[in-house]
Amino acid sequence: MKLTFHGAAKTVTGSQHLLEVNGKRILLDCGLFQGKRKEAFELNRSGFCAGKDLDCLILSHAHIDHSGNIPCLVKKGFTGDIICTSATRDLCAVMLMDAAHIQEQDVEFANKLRKKKNQKEFEPLYTKEDAVAAMDQFVGISYNRKREILPGVHLTLVDAGHMMGSANVILDIHDQEKNRDVRLVFSGDIGRSGIPIINDPAVLREGADILIMESTYGNRQHPPYPESEKELERIVNETYQRGGTLLIPAFAVGRTQQLVYALHRLYLQRDIPNVPIYVDSPLATRVTDIFRLHPETYDSEIREFLLKDNHSNPFGFDTLRYTQSVQDSKELNFLREPAIIISASGMMEAGRILHHLRKRIGDKKNTILVTGWQAPNTLGRRIVEGEETVKIFGEEFPLRARVETLTGFSGHADRDGLLAWAGAMQKKPTRTFVVHGEEEVATIFAESLRTELGFPQVDIPEPHQSFEV
Repeated sequence: MKLTFHGAAKTVTGSQHLLEVNGKRILLDCGLFQGKRKEAFELNRSGFCAGKDLDCLILSHAHIDHSGNIPCLVKKGFTGDIICTSATRDLCAVMLMDAAHIQEQDVEFANKLRKKKNQKEFEPLYTKEDAVAAMDQFVGISYNRKREILPGVHLTLVDAGHMMGSANVILDIHDQEKNRDVRLVFSGDIGRSGIPIINDPAVLREGADILIMESTYGNRQHPPYPESEKELERIVNETYQRGGTLLIPAFAVGRTQQLVYALHRLYLQRDIPNVPIYVDSPLATRVTDIFRLHPETYDSEIREFLLKDNHSNPFGFDTLRYTQSVQDSKELNFLREPAIIISASGMMEAGRILHHLRKRIGDKKNTILVTGWQAPNTLGRRIVEGEETVKIFGEEFPLRARVETLTGFSGHADRDGLLAWAGAMQKKPTRTFVVHGEEEVATIFAESLRTELGFPQVDIPEPHQSFEV
């Protein structure tokens, strides 16, 4: 049995892990590398995309760094099942189309420049037609329903608590070559206990023989969620009192819905003023509609909120508006009163948030609130690090707006959460592979697994490195 780590190895994005067993090839996730546009563009074209040689793809969740390369895989000849939860399938239906649209736009922009220089033009990694074709191969299954997906390989998905539909992947394998039974667990992204909307991560008490585990926040602690909600209240009120606009770059899936729900609660409690709130992201709007279709994924807190509150929709209330058209988005440039604008992309590398930043980044009255991890070399990382000037659409702008960060809204477990999840395993894995973390973070977290939990062998794979297990 062999594992090869084609993505999310010593980095956070591009999750792709290949398992070869019993003459079959199973891919765990098929994500895009994200970050600075040029770097991501090159990585995604040089990465693993051997579609016709695969037998099956298991998808942990819908985030693009885990799912975004699926249309490329299908385009290259993959014809097998793409197995995930039903909620993940529904999210991918809109998210992969959006990713394809971005691919096409980026290539169109690049080709205008290349044409002027008489250089060979690029083709998009995949198109919207490729994304549509990929959806035919999705197979949605429920949590905790064990099923045989290939001879001698049984799959169970359990709730990872990271976002709607996210799953830990459990593979119970009879390794024919060595005549042994092996349990392999792939964590996907592990969520946090006690945050609203979705369930807490499942506890895998039985443990594993082989563990592939994420380490995104393996070296830091998140503040408790209630503290982050109080901080959000403070930031809204202070920005309002300055007469400014609160800009929140947010990932369209998960983070936007969390923020809307938190603002809804603060509004109902009269903890924030009656300030207009705009969700200016077409993808976030479509994804929110899918959230409404899956109340079975909600935790007890939001179900109680629905029962007590006259507003039957947790993602819509009196002062909230979802913009639809480009013209609606442009109209936000003419706002003269305080407002809150939530817009994608979360790392500020694309999307409508760039237009709002260009308009408001130079004004001290305004606030930029960062609520998610920012990849190296992205505009978001430069803003968080407090650079005096930043480049937007090729033009330099002074960074005068106040910058605030809140990690308490993160959908990823922090160091203690990750160790608690792994430490609950009664059977300690004999081999552990730490992925989905920057190299320094992964190194620190791997040492924590060894010293604090007593995991005997913990490796941090290099990109494309293989291991016999």
